Amino acid sequence: METKSKTLFSTKFTRYLVCFLFITSLANAAEDNWPRWRGPDNNSRISSGSYPVKWTPEEALWKIDIPGKGFSTPIVWDNKIYLTTGVNDLDTVLAFDFSGKQIWQKQLGPEDAGKHKNGSGSNPSATTDGSAVFALFKSGNLAAIELDGSIRWEINLFKQYGKDNRYWDFGTSPALTKKYVIIAEMHDDQSWLAAFDKVTGKLGWKVPRNYTTPKEGSQGYSTPLVFSHKGTEAIMVWGGQHLTAHDAVDGKIIWSCGNFNPDEIRFWPSVASPVIAGNIAVVPCGRADRRQPRLHGIKLGGSGDITETHRLWKRKDIGPFIPSPTEYNGRVYLIGDLGQIDCIDPVTGKTIWSGVFPKGKGNFYSTPLIAGEHLYAAREDGKVFVLKMKDKFEIISEIDMKDGIIASPIAISDRILIRTNHHLFCIQNK
Repeated sequence: METKSKTLFSTKFTRYLVCFLFITSLANAAEDNWPRWRGPDNNSRISSGSYPVKWTPEEALWKIDIPGKGFSTPIVWDNKIYLTTGVNDLDTVLAFDFSGKQIWQKQLGPEDAGKHKNGSGSNPSATTDGSAVFALFKSGNLAAIELDGSIRWEINLFKQYGKDNRYWDFGTSPALTKKYVIIAEMHDDQSWLAAFDKVTGKLGWKVPRNYTTPKEGSQGYSTPLVFSHKGTEAIMVWGGQHLTAHDAVDGKIIWSCGNFNPDEIRFWPSVASPVIAGNIAVVPCGRADRRQPRLHGIKLGGSGDITETHRLWKRKDIGPFIPSPTEYNGRVYLIGDLGQIDCIDPVTGKTIWSGVFPKGKGNFYSTPLIAGEHLYAAREDGKVFVLKMKDKFEIISEIDMKDGIIASPIAISDRILIRTNHHLFCIQNK
């Protein structure tokens, strides 16, 4: 009997160990790649690794010139770097190896150059599932490119479904479900959410998404988030001053939340994307660049109209307009466009600590990065601030990259990649 008990214990222990090792390997594999703009978990952070905190541009492991104009964030898969730009007036996807050597360059249709000085025809970041790179441009060009640089399929969204009439530059990045490439088109005309088959490019579904808002409120630049709703795949969309959850299979609305602008203030487009912290979506609203910040905490779940039932808290004193929030260890970090930083509890919305970055010649556009135990904040004028993750605001270094920065920094395999306006830098500990 004792031998049988020992055998059973040994079998169960082995199963638990195998399961633990499998889950651990999946987690480690996820952190070996940065497959989309805000990283593997859509929260702009990576917990493992040893990352540099002090450097100069001259001390970079490598630096390469990026042709054309583009402000998208690079992505990484299997030690290959992919980013978008405009070259010779054509929408372009570039691929590099981890030494900075270009592997291939794929050009698509004509580029639609940006209007804003900090915008371009290549604002959306590419995304990958490890089988192809999916890239979207202001021109409406959407393409699936194999990892060897050959084109799987390409279409032009605006030629097929109507032109984009946003005031400024298209900035919504594609999102991926298991089956589809998800695109949100939010503007003053007929807004929609659509899914395109990752293998064929064929339209899977397309649903309208229209809300009445004050002037410019219907225009959206945020990126959809794929998340789990009661164990099933769902898509969260912020725009039209409404937060909605859609079934990934057919696009039908699961729940919606409104009343983000009860005073009907004009010129509040959605730019920053929400971040999910546990079962709470932290949603930036308002215009921090005009000292009109707003921030809301929405509990996930429910069905139908959850406006009155699932709003946990709201604030009128903090919240970014352009940089998206970052989540780490159950806390949410927000950088306002003018330089205020706040660490908040997403459950209560209360501030844990706050601070203000030194003044400079520009606003904050890029989303803050958390790598290891540090937060990296890049400003428009090329300054990168590194903060120690403590219960207080503490800048430990300030680096001048000597070139403007709009794209978000990313961290992967003990390296930090920073795309400036003209270069891509790879920085590593000495």
